[in-house]
Amino acid sequence: MPLYTPEERKRRDASPWTLVQGILAPLQFLVFLISLGLVLRYLATGEGFAAATISIVVKTLVLYLIMFTGSIWEKVVFGRYLFAPAFFWEDVFSMLVLALHTAYLAALALDLLSDRGQMLLALAAYATYLINATQFLLKLRAARLQQARESAGDDPAIIGQPETAL
Repeated sequence: MPLYTPEERKRRDASPWTLVQGILAPLQFLVFLISLGLVLRYLATGEGFAAATISIVVKTLVLYLIMFTGSIWEKVVFGRYLFAPAFFWEDVFSMLVLALHTAYLAALALDLLSDRGQMLLALAAYATYLINATQFLLKLRAARLQQARESAGDDPAIIGQPETAL
């Protein structure tokens, strides 16, 4: 089953939210890498708690922003804010990512965990983020492969080739 119908692809390509997602996704990954480095530095040395904390909060805010704009994108393309069939499992897992990041903010605001406990919770949130990011990258690859197959049409050099050849 194709990831996008022709109508959904047209809406995706025409939507400004597609560009927004294309900008926010690598930005979020860059913020994640910086924050991960700061968290690991704190866990290894005990230094830089404030910097690590600020970076986790920034990462979480960027996550909220990409999830908010992503739900708008999903509404424009698929007609529903979340859990469109094409992205159902990515959205389900995104809820876990959001829950863990939000749990971190709650632990920070309410002083529910030790400093080390907060950093370990952040690492758990980051692990789920990495899984979710991988899910979306695989969907992006599938969409590109689908588009390549469709644009190749009846090209005998393409037909019958495994997807990895595209």
